[in-house]
Amino acid sequence: MALTNRTLILFKYFWETTDEAHPVSLADISAHLKEHGITADPRTLRKDIEQLSEFGVDIVKDRRVQNLYHVASRHFEAPEVKLLIDAVQSARFITPRKSKALVKRLSSFVAPGDTALLNRHLYIDSRSKATNESIYLNVDRIQTAITERKKISFCYFDYSPSKERVLRRGGQVYSVSPFAMLWNNDTYYLVGFHDHRQQISKFRVDRIVQMEITDEIAVKKPKTFDVSEFFTQEFSMLNGKECTVTLLCENILMNSIIDRFGEDVPVQTVDADHFCAQVTVDLSSNFYGWVFASGGKMRITAPQEAVDGFQRMLESFSERQPADETPSISIGQVKK
Repeated sequence: MALTNRTLILFKYFWETTDEAHPVSLADISAHLKEHGITADPRTLRKDIEQLSEFGVDIVKDRRVQNLYHVASRHFEAPEVKLLIDAVQSARFITPRKSKALVKRLSSFVAPGDTALLNRHLYIDSRSKATNESIYLNVDRIQTAITERKKISFCYFDYSPSKERVLRRGGQVYSVSPFAMLWNNDTYYLVGFHDHRQQISKFRVDRIVQMEITDEIAVKKPKTFDVSEFFTQEFSMLNGKECTVTLLCENILMNSIIDRFGEDVPVQTVDADHFCAQVTVDLSSNFYGWVFASGGKMRITAPQEAVDGFQRMLESFSERQPADETPSISIGQVKK
C-alpha cells in the first residue's frame, strides 16, 4: 500500500506540529491540507491516519473533549537530543557551517513543544572549530575503504609560520592501507600501513586533502596489531620508558589526578595539605610537562630516574629562556 501525496503532507504536519500538549482535530488537519490545495472529508482523513499508524507512526487519538490526534513517541527524547546538539556544537572537527546544519536536523527529532528547550546556554569557543569541510567526506571514505579492503591515496598538509597550508613531501601522494580510525582530544586519526615508510602510522584526518579510494587491495592488518594498545602508546604520556612514579601533591590536585588516572589510582594521605599518588606513566617530555604545569603544587619523589629526568627537562628549559623570562618554578623549589 503506497502513501499518497496527501498522506505524506499529513505525516509531515503531524511530525512537525503535534505532541501530547499540542494535539490537532480533523478540522485542523483539513484546514492544513487546504493550504496545500487538497480537500478531504473526515472519513478520508481517518483512513489516512490509520494508514500512517500501519506504517509505524505512533498517532494517538484522544476522545476526552473531541477527537484529537497527536504523535505520541519519537526516536529521541528532548534531553537526548540536547546532549547530541551539545556534542555537535563542542566538537572541534565539525565546522561552524556544518554544526549549524546538523543542529537544525537534530532539532527536528523532538516534539514542537520541546524545541525551546534545545536553546542551551552553552558557550562554545568557535575559534577552535575546524575549517576543513572535507573532514566528513574523508571519514566516510576511510570507513568505506576499510570495509572494502582498499587502499586510499591523499595529500597531507602542515601549517606554515604564516598559517598557510603547505603539503608535505612537496605534494607527493600518500598511499595507505587503512586499519582503523581513532578519536583523541577531539580529533579523528587515521591508522594504517604507510607504503612509503613500510610501517603502521597515524594521520590527522583534518590534515588530509584530495583523498581517493583506489582500486588497489589494502595490506592486511597484522593479527598481532592491537588498536587499543596502539592508541595507548601513541596518545598517553608518550613513548618513553614505562614506570611507576610517586607524586607528592597538594590536596587541591586530587581532581586532576583522578581525571588523568581514574578513581582507582592508589593515593595516601601525607599530612593535612598533601597526599601521595602512585601512577604508571611513560617517562617522557609530555609527562614531565604535565607535572611542570601544576605550578609547583606537584613534585616527583620516586623513582630517582624520574626525578633526574624532570630536573634535566627543567635545566634544558631554563637554558633556552632569555634572562628576563626564566621559568616561575626553579629546580630548587621542585626538590624541596
